[in-house]
Formats: sequence, C-alpha cells, structure tokens
Amino acid sequence: MADATTLPDPIKAWQPYRPNSEAPWNIERVGHLYRRAAFGASDAELETALKDGPEQTIDRLLKGGPGQDEFDKSTAPLADSIASGNNGRQLSAWWIYRMLYTPHPLQEKMTLFWHNHFATSNSKVKSTQFMLGQYALLRRHSLGSFATLLGEMSRDPAMMIWLDTRSSKKGNPNENYARELMELFSLGIGHYTEKDIREAARAFTGWEIKGKEAVFNERDHDPGTKTVLGTTGAWKGQDIVRICLEQPSSATFIVGKLYRFLVSETVPATPELIAPLAKQFRENGWDFGQLVRTIISSNLFFSHGVYRTRVKSPVEFALGIVRGLDGRVGATALAAALEELGQNVFFPPSVKGWDGGQAWLNGQTFLVRQNLALALTSTEDTRFGNRTDPALLVRRLGKSGEPAQLDFFIRLFLQGDVPESSKQRLREFLTRSHAQSVPAFWTKADAEDHRVRTLCYLVLTLPEFQLA
Repeated sequence: MADATTLPDPIKAWQPYRPNSEAPWNIERVGHLYRRAAFGASDAELETALKDGPEQTIDRLLKGGPGQDEFDKSTAPLADSIASGNNGRQLSAWWIYRMLYTPHPLQEKMTLFWHNHFATSNSKVKSTQFMLGQYALLRRHSLGSFATLLGEMSRDPAMMIWLDTRSSKKGNPNENYARELMELFSLGIGHYTEKDIREAARAFTGWEIKGKEAVFNERDHDPGTKTVLGTTGAWKGQDIVRICLEQPSSATFIVGKLYRFLVSETVPATPELIAPLAKQFRENGWDFGQLVRTIISSNLFFSHGVYRTRVKSPVEFALGIVRGLDGRVGATALAAALEELGQNVFFPPSVKGWDGGQAWLNGQTFLVRQNLALALTSTEDTRFGNRTDPALLVRRLGKSGEPAQLDFFIRLFLQGDVPESSKQRLREFLTRSHAQSVPAFWTKADAEDHRVRTLCYLVLTLPEFQLA
C-alpha cells in the first residue's frame, strides 16, 4: 500500500485492508488499531488480536465485549449519586472509570470524540445531572445516526444552557446555538452567512427547561418566515438541522473531523481523499458506525503513511499505561492527573473543545506526562500505590530475565517498533543499574523489582509512546 500522500486512487484508500506480504497483519498493526479505536491494549488483547486477524478483531471492537449490560448497571448507582450531589469532580472520575474498564472501549472512544465535537462544559452548565444526560445521549448515538444525534442535541438541556437557547425568545433570539450548529457542529466555517445565523436563531426560539426536560413553548417561538441557506419557510429548530444536513459541506465536514481523529493529524485530508467517504456517509443515512467501520478496516488506516501521525491526548496517554499494565487504579486520582495535563473531561476549555495535535505537547506537559508515568510505575506514589506495578505484571506473565523483560515492555507499549539506538540505551541502563548502590535493607528481589519498574518507566518516556 502506498503512503497516504502518494495514493494514486483515493477509492483504493478506503477499500478493505487484506493482509499480504507487503502489509502483513502483525503486532505493529494490532497496536495501531487499539491505539486509534480504543485506549491501548493489554498483552492479552494484543496476542488475541494477532491470532484472530483484522476482520474478527474489528468486529469485536465495533460490537464490544461481553458484560456491557452488567458494567452499565454497576456504574449507574454512582452516576445517580453524582447527579443528586452535583459533584463535578466525581463526574470526571466516573467517566474515566468507564473508559478504563468498559467492555466496549470503541464506544467510549467515540463518545469522547463527540464530547469534543459538541464541547459542553459543566463550568457553565453547573449540573452534573444534565451533563450525565448529555453523555448518555452522545454514547447512545456514538456509533449510530449522526442526523439523529444532531437533532437531539438541539434539545439537550446541557447544550441549551451552554449555548443559551433556553433564553432565546421571540423578538430577542440568541444566536449562539445557531452559530455553533453551523460553524462547529455541521457545516464548518465558510459555508454559511451571518444572515443565515440570524434567521436560524429565530427558528430555535421558544425552548425552555422545566425540571429535567427541554420543553417547547409555542408562545415564545417566532413563527415567521425565515430564509436559511437559501431555503425559505416558517422554520423551527428541527427544520434548521435538516437544512444543514442537506448541505454538501455537512458530510465532508464530519468525515474530515473523524479522519483527523482516527487516521492522521498530519497527512492531509484532501478533498479527493474525503469525497468517497462523504458520499458513503450521506448515502448510508448518516450511519456513523458504518463510517467508523469503513475507516478502521481500510487500506489507508493500516498504511505506513499514517502510522504514528497523531499525538496522544492525555486520556489516551494515561489510559494506555493503565490498560497495558492491567491496572486497577483509583479513577479520582487519575482524573485529577489528567486535569493537570489539560484534559478534564466534562470541562472542555471552550465551545471549540480541545485543540489536540501538537497543542498537547510542550516542555511543561511533557514533564507532567513523565511524572505521571513515574507515579503509575514506581509503586511509591500514594495516589496509585502498586495497582499498576510492572514488576507484578512480568512475574504473573512469566517474563524472567532482563532481555525478555525489555522485549516485553517494548512489545507491550510500542509493539517493538522503536529505533535500535533507543533499545541500546535501555540495555545500557540495565547494565549500569547493577553497579548502582541500593538501600541496605533491600533484598535481591527488591532490587530486581525496582529495575523492572524503572525500565518500564523509561519505555513510557520514549518519544514514540507520545504518538497514537
């Protein structure tokens, strides 16, 4: 398969990947799939996927594993408690827990995608009940109909507070939601006018919140004729959503955003490359799950040209460590660490969400990432203790001897794909560590465990681990 930037035929880019001698189904492609379509993989998941092949593995990711209903039931009581206590900090921890331990990581990953797309912050909403309701809406349609999701989002109480539609009345329409519906949620900049926004804002008048529900109040709605995107009528909010979806730019805009999330932040999403997916998306009735399947099953997705061309978000970085180490950490402590890294879920920085890409990495955040990796692997940080102990993991899996342990961590977290110079520096660390003094009260086993934990930490600080 040619690199993405030199594809002779964009149609071939989205045809299903079939392993061959030039592009075999190997551990690198398994790891790539789990970084993009989940939150990283455990050793068992990597080995199972390697054995099962791409089609069965992708089917499993799209359908989710067994026990989802039981998992949902187990997290529901805490959600109810968070809603009744209106505790925003617990809100973030609750979702981190779900992302860590769900049997359906792709569903949670795509819910996170939509959370950033319809970026709504509890800093203004100030209602964990409404934020949990929006989360449920996003998750329900995360792999379903984009048209349905877009329509229901217009009546979502958290969104109504966030973008002020609850205070938009006949004679005094608020333009915030109409603007972001077009600019950020469906069309993209350049595909509407200020007049379109003003007219659309009139169509969204009349909605208010009563108790827990969005309610339409006819007397506060502007029933007059509006002209939006060249279409004239006595439109209401749902008509505006429909009109937006009828625009050619809508499918292209959503596909382009998903491309950057699943495929690459640096390989250009050219119009020629996006066009076949946009056509499929529209013709399939805005079936987002089918769109995701097409992308993660494609030649382009598994091509060398898009490999490690995304920067991991803080959530991807941290959860990848915990999942890789088969950890059971406290989600509250992890959520607080992620806030320090700049990604506090349910609290995006603005209506545009997190910028992502290179914005995730600078001198300060890279240091914080290193500190978090140390906290998770050292067993000495009181926030996490030994619940993600690399030494316990290698013992449980029977990885004895330093060469085997080094190969294991490089395979687990980087699927073996690191420069030989990096491997050599890690070997040199192991050699030097034998000459270093250790506390007198340590046993030989203590020293070996410390060496294993440090080795794992050093692997997690390699530049390659910052990339998805």
